[in-house]
Amino acid sequence: MTRLIEEITDNVIEIKEEISTEYEITKILKKHPHDTLIFTNIKDTNMNIITGICNTREKIAKSINTTVDKITENIIQATNNPTKITNIKNYDEIYPNNEEANLNKLPILKHYPKDKGKYITAGIVIAKDPETGQTNASIHRMLVHNDKQLGIRIVPRQLYTYYKKAEEQQKPLEIAIAIGLNPSTLLASTTSIPITENELEVANTFQKGKLTLVKCESVDIEAPECEILLEGRIEPNERKSEGPFVDLTDTYDKIRDEPVINLTKMHYKDNPYYHAILPAGNEHKLLQGLPQEPRIYNSVKNTLPTVQNVVLTEGGCCWLHAVVSIKKQTEGDAKNVMMAALSAHPSLKHCVIVDEDINIFDPTDVEYAIATRVKGDDDIIIIPKARGSSLDPVAQIDGTTTKIGVDATKSFHNLEDYERVSFTLEK
Repeated sequence: MTRLIEEITDNVIEIKEEISTEYEITKILKKHPHDTLIFTNIKDTNMNIITGICNTREKIAKSINTTVDKITENIIQATNNPTKITNIKNYDEIYPNNEEANLNKLPILKHYPKDKGKYITAGIVIAKDPETGQTNASIHRMLVHNDKQLGIRIVPRQLYTYYKKAEEQQKPLEIAIAIGLNPSTLLASTTSIPITENELEVANTFQKGKLTLVKCESVDIEAPECEILLEGRIEPNERKSEGPFVDLTDTYDKIRDEPVINLTKMHYKDNPYYHAILPAGNEHKLLQGLPQEPRIYNSVKNTLPTVQNVVLTEGGCCWLHAVVSIKKQTEGDAKNVMMAALSAHPSLKHCVIVDEDINIFDPTDVEYAIATRVKGDDDIIIIPKARGSSLDPVAQIDGTTTKIGVDATKSFHNLEDYERVSFTLEK
């Protein structure tokens, strides 16, 4: 077992037969949505592949030393208390293999026949603000153009701002790409924090101050220690066609012209593990959606201090559907909460509010609440023509969708009628 696997889980399935990086691994991953898999016999490469390290809430909880029901609480604590990083080493202290970048050596997957090409899906991009030097770390899909060039999908957030600043100066933006990381570092890179904060310091809090940074060779970047480290520059005023590519909702994203990364150096450990995330798989959904739960929680807490927890459900792609647990104080609380939740996460489409006796991580229990506590004409709010998510196929027509809030809480007028008899046996 390697360093990375030991950090993740004891339950790892090893695939030893020779496997191609085109389509074959995707077919296997579809059969193992919740398992951690390693592939140790990849055609045309000496590297291994690991996948599924963050495809359950239990694995993510373990990586940050908590339980599933406390993940949101722990994310909020870490984002509010980032820890300065003191463990910094030079690249040649960490990596025995240091050479010119060559993407042909990496087992990068082509997932589906209509994909534009092979895509890096679990690479954290680290960059610095050209004006302030502030560091940002974020996950982006990256299309292989050739052995030294990638296309990168960037949406208007922090990395996009850094890139536009560099482009205005007619300078490339230096970056590093880290692949094969502790799950808590991946989680931290997807959190929503102020632009003046550093996601890697959030990761350091998760790891109790033990995160190590690596000084790169050809760019002025310190990247988190990982299995495979790439260095390069996002070029100004250079774009190439990117997409199609399968996005969160298991549908194809649109083709766009996106910026280009020219790679310079690559570093990797002996017998390295290339981390691959299956597009629209559980790992993709959880890493993209789960860090939005604290945003909803904080917003709802301002509306109702007795909110208990929030989950963006896997069935809703961890993006479009939320369930919020509250300790109801008065009639009407649930409707205020659903409006706060829908506002906090603009992509949210359907939101269900439940009492604290409902397990929001159990879809059957949530459906039970809807079945026994909802009176449609009183408890469902419908908001037509609201701005929709770009990931929602329904919203592709005119950019709008219909948002729905469901009050699945007990009425105070006949509380005795909602008593769950099975619960009395547990007391």
